[in-house]
Amino acid sequence: MPTYEYMCNYCDEPFEVQATFAEKAKGLDVWCPKCANQDVQQVFGSVLVRRGSNKARIGGGCDPATGCCGPRR
Repeated sequence: MPTYEYMCNYCDEPFEVQATFAEKAKGLDVWCPKCANQDVQQVFGSVLVRRGSNKARIGGGCDPATGCCGPRR
């Protein structure tokens, strides 16, 4: 089951929500587990894609192989 990362805009608490793709497509009723506020936003991080023995980074972030904030491909 996919895990979605969120951040509370009220208390800055990061948290995760597990939901199926179908549940996500219908819309999730998400609230902060710390303060119960519904003013939250989904956080999107970097994604590492492997193709054979080569690595391609999609999005920003640090890559130890090329140094911090290496080139995007």
